[in-house]
Amino acid sequence: MNDAVVIPSISRDQARHIANGSLNDPFAVLGPFETELGRYVRAFLPGASGVEVIARADDRHLGTLLPTQPAGLFSGWVEGKEPYLFRIRWSDVVHETEDPYSFDLLLSETDLHLFNEGRLFEIAFTLGANAITVDRVRGTRFAVWAPNARAVSVIGDFNTWDNRRHPMRLRYPSGVWELFVPRAGPGMRYKFAIVGADSSRLADKADPLAKASEAPPATGSIVADPLPYVWHDDVWMRDRSARHGDDAPITIYEVHAASWFRPGPDLTLSWDALAERLVPYVAEMGFSHLELMPIAEHPFGGSWGYQPLGLFAPSGRFGPPDGFCRFVDACHRAGVGVIIDWVPAHFPTDAHGLARFDGTPLFEHADPKEGFHQDWNTYIYNFGRREVQGFLIASGVHWLEHFHVDGLRVDAVASMLYRDYSRKQGEWVPNINGGRENLEAIGFLRHFNQVVAERCVGAITIAEESTAWPGVSRPVSDGGLGFSFKWNMGWMHDTLHYMECDPVYRRYHNNELTFGLIYAFSENFVLPLSHDEVVYGKGSLIEKMPGDDWQRFANLRAYFGFMWAHPGKKLIFMGGEIAQWREWNHDSAIDWDLLDYPRHRGMQTLVRDLNALYRHTNALHKRDSVSTGFRWVVGDDTANSVFAFLRSGNEDGRMVLVVCNMTPVPRGGYGIGVPRPGHWRELLNTDADAYGGSNLGNSGGVDSLPTQMHGEAQTLFLTLPPLATLFLSPTL
Repeated sequence: MNDAVVIPSISRDQARHIANGSLNDPFAVLGPFETELGRYVRAFLPGASGVEVIARADDRHLGTLLPTQPAGLFSGWVEGKEPYLFRIRWSDVVHETEDPYSFDLLLSETDLHLFNEGRLFEIAFTLGANAITVDRVRGTRFAVWAPNARAVSVIGDFNTWDNRRHPMRLRYPSGVWELFVPRAGPGMRYKFAIVGADSSRLADKADPLAKASEAPPATGSIVADPLPYVWHDDVWMRDRSARHGDDAPITIYEVHAASWFRPGPDLTLSWDALAERLVPYVAEMGFSHLELMPIAEHPFGGSWGYQPLGLFAPSGRFGPPDGFCRFVDACHRAGVGVIIDWVPAHFPTDAHGLARFDGTPLFEHADPKEGFHQDWNTYIYNFGRREVQGFLIASGVHWLEHFHVDGLRVDAVASMLYRDYSRKQGEWVPNINGGRENLEAIGFLRHFNQVVAERCVGAITIAEESTAWPGVSRPVSDGGLGFSFKWNMGWMHDTLHYMECDPVYRRYHNNELTFGLIYAFSENFVLPLSHDEVVYGKGSLIEKMPGDDWQRFANLRAYFGFMWAHPGKKLIFMGGEIAQWREWNHDSAIDWDLLDYPRHRGMQTLVRDLNALYRHTNALHKRDSVSTGFRWVVGDDTANSVFAFLRSGNEDGRMVLVVCNMTPVPRGGYGIGVPRPGHWRELLNTDADAYGGSNLGNSGGVDSLPTQMHGEAQTLFLTLPPLATLFLSPTL
């Protein structure tokens, strides 16, 4: 309430600003004013024909507001000091509502201070739109950061999208504008109408903190339902830390939710439909985790989500946010973890988004050498600004805490770490030390990972980092960036190139399959065969393989076997598990009808069996990130393109011998030295008939002979199937 001893007058400028929707101090001219003569009330209700003021408690008449200038402004004396309502007469209807300018300050000074310091990590329940009750009145508190704006109004379904009706109050010096709108509630659409410091009117802005959004191509924000989702995954959340250690059997199925399955042209499955179809499939295939390409609200579907604007809201393409909660809950009940791609590296230039949000470069840098990505035509966040850093960290925390997501895969980390990323000399600004490292981004990433570790027990973060930046997955306390895992892009590039070579020439590329072991334990790695490898003319995985159709399938089966045996967690993109021929197209679903053909069905069976073998065999995952879990036996047989290595897990002596024959030539009596005498059982053979192979092998196992080879006293003389990977383990 405004304290004054006389009726506050309205200046000519204030009247003009009221009329054109650019009023920057609405509480100075609207709402109740206590004077020596009593209470005086002023309201701006353009289009109204009359306004009566009644008691909120019992509908008693307290006064009548009379029209004045500018048109739409009403004012008058009101009896008493009790809470009141407006009874407004329009041309054909009468409705009642509380006066939004009769409510006191909304946000605490503590929250505003924490926001400016970048330490308000539950920001989505402070800023943005939050349906709350104030003084026993239900409504929505709107709050938005726009420190350089001349004026800000909230517009939406509750005020006919009229920027004159609900101008907001600036909380100086925080730069946050706030207003409580009585009777605005969940499901209502809204935006912010902003007047820049130069008095220019900006395009209406979606809420950066929106917790729900309209489905594109619409761009409005939606007031979210404040009722919390009732979760059923207590056991999962309690135990998930054990599922996320560097010694855990993590296998990830990467999915583009809009195109995994399409019920019809241009149609996508809702979260509930995905829970019914996708979750059982991932669980039955034995993947430990499902990774979703970015699902945060994004305007352009062709960006696959990698140009997001709503960092706190699941895309409206798939239904309301509580549908995503049910989806995650279903995953957890099925024993599947959920990782989402999270994009703090850049944001698009759409006028309704973050770009020059208050008429100035607020979220981005002013200098395009620092604030614009030439590759993607997007803006770069100003990581050195505390409010921006806090906004981004709060977004990551929101997905982990509010939606129970188990991990965040952080996109394009390399572009954040280097100021000269994809820039020529003279196109970038050195750091304060004259170097190319982005010190502000490094600080942000470290802070982000520390906050996640402290607040979100058991959650993981994964970096897509394509350079040799040291310590990406090492603790911040040890000088690292603090991620849990890092994508091993070098392994992916080298091994895929090797597999693309005709087997005749693979002898000249031997190091491409072995080089990754030189640095395999420098980080906690994930081995990714992601969506990036099957788009833009690169062809599908099966299409990359050389030879006739039989050899292509055999090559891919052998490659999958090598990948699942190699140190590091596993990730494949949807469609790879059934050897889809077409490269991925985000407008089309996976070619599920290929499963009518034995070879494609065999590939799917192999991936399922590899997941089971990896999960149940300690030797294949317990020491994924330490060198003691791996030892080469044969790594230099370039003439035959044969590779053999041992994987070991716990100190119980269990081990697995992995042998790869990367040529189409079967090899009989191939000797491999082993440290254990006795019978070695064949655990898996990628050439098995069940997988579409020739069914050549070792009849389920082979006995060692006391012959010295490869520094060992025992030798296995094996039959190596063509283009195949074998897994063998000694019988204890």
